[in-house]
Amino acid sequence: MTSLSLRPWRQSDSDALVAAYCGSPDLERQLTPDAGTTAGARRVIREDLGWDPRTACNVAIEEDGTVVGNVGISSINARHGTAWTYYWLAAPARGRGLAARAVASLGGWALEDLLLHRLELGHRTNNRASCRVARAAGFAPEGIQRAKLRYGTERFDVETHARLATDPVPDVQLIKLALP
Repeated sequence: MTSLSLRPWRQSDSDALVAAYCGSPDLERQLTPDAGTTAGARRVIREDLGWDPRTACNVAIEEDGTVVGNVGISSINARHGTAWTYYWLAAPARGRGLAARAVASLGGWALEDLLLHRLELGHRTNNRASCRVARAAGFAPEGIQRAKLRYGTERFDVETHARLATDPVPDVQLIKLALP
């Protein structure tokens, strides 16, 4: 039986981050090139994948003792009760529902414990897998933002989704959060 947990990143996760980055070329869009070296991965963990419920909360997705991805919320706005949600998985961990379970789990925590009302996310319209993750995690599609992202010289439309505190709880098996 597979063991899954969501927990804050640790410096000892740097080798797993390097492996994920180097084994998943599409992660260049979500992580800096620093993630491809041990020293750089330590910097990314320290500076980009931190845990602070006032600003941004990132958790490592750990499967059988190995970190295989990240789910996080940022742009936390306590006044309006909103935040931005994001996620990624290493290529070998994809296609098994882990991302949707992780997003639903951290999202539920943010809505309940941080008392947020609205979580938002967006994905490139050509990323169907990310759309499936968003929908399975309880995020309803809301619309298209034209040419929002640019990678190199190419621009991409983005579909936005949101999950509200008043929405039904998603029908996925949640992952245990081991939080500070």
